Amino acid sequence: MTSIDQNTQAAKDFYREVRQFAERTKPWEPALFHEVTPDEIWDATLASRNIYGRRDEFLAVMAAAGCDTIDQPLPQKKLVLPNEAQLYAIKRRCGFESREMYRENGKPTWED
Repeated sequence: MTSIDQNTQAAKDFYREVRQFAERTKPWEPALFHEVTPDEIWDATLASRNIYGRRDEFLAVMAAAGCDTIDQPLPQKKLVLPNEAQLYAIKRRCGFESREMYRENGKPTWED
């Protein structure tokens, strides 16, 4: 798990931006579209692994699904998520990083 952010607003901003992305993106626009499977309903980290190839993007999955807490079930529907490049851009704008290897002392290592 990631350490506590020095910027306590970063995760909230990230969640809000991913949620807005999920709500506004049209089917023909660049994005990842993922149908939540029964085994992912209670495990956002599994959905993250199936979508991004790693479990640490669960906050993006929760935001796309509209879930407020990790113990809330994901709706069994198609989610709209940012692709890797879009996700990276959102993280940079918000000052948030979910991947431990890109964090040090509670903040992103790529931070300017």
